[in-house]
Amino acid sequence: METAENQKQLSLLLVDDDVELCGMMKEFLAEAGHHLDCVHNGRDGLARACNGAYDLVILDVMLPVFDGLAVLQQLRRRKDLPVIMLTARVQQHDRILGLNTGADDYLPKPFDPDELLARIRAVLRRTDTADWKGRAVLTIGDIQINPSTREAWVTGSPVELTSVEFDLLEMLMRSAGRVVSRDEITQALFEREATPYDRFLDVHISHLRKKLEGGRNLIRAVRGVGYVFTGTA
Repeated sequence: METAENQKQLSLLLVDDDVELCGMMKEFLAEAGHHLDCVHNGRDGLARACNGAYDLVILDVMLPVFDGLAVLQQLRRRKDLPVIMLTARVQQHDRILGLNTGADDYLPKPFDPDELLARIRAVLRRTDTADWKGRAVLTIGDIQINPSTREAWVTGSPVELTSVEFDLLEMLMRSAGRVVSRDEITQALFEREATPYDRFLDVHISHLRKKLEGGRNLIRAVRGVGYVFTGTA
């Protein structure tokens, strides 16, 4: 049964040159109570994403005019909008490249429409600031975050974090001193099980370290287990 959360109509944009897939997804999402617009090349997709009022963009990697990675790179410079990448490429480095460019999640083609919808809901739950209202500012060492505004500071200076990076940092800070397993993080933030060869979490941890640590070791890896936030060098 659909929950109240899932009954909320979402406005989504799919940028994919597969016209048949777009038609199928438009019909599937309409049956689930959501609106989907479709664009078939990267240039028009970027313009629509920047100018439209969408909850999330689903972006194929292989696109005419501008490829999906170029679209994502430009979009990240202009707008904070959740993005799920679609890729027919099976190589892991192609997926990591998408994450490095700023994707919130990725899904390999061919995919199950129900899984895509589940991924959409999971990403939007993470990025919904209403879930964080009323939470107090959290400070450990010189790292400070405000869950209500989703702002972060290092030694008093603001630092820009993606939605995934912020949620990951908050989870680690609230568990400071305790090793948080990869399975626990993946289930809590991405709502799926961790796999041995999935670099998704490692990429986001790497980005977070570069933005926070400045040569220090605030987030320590525990080999084969997970990560621990120490808050000290």
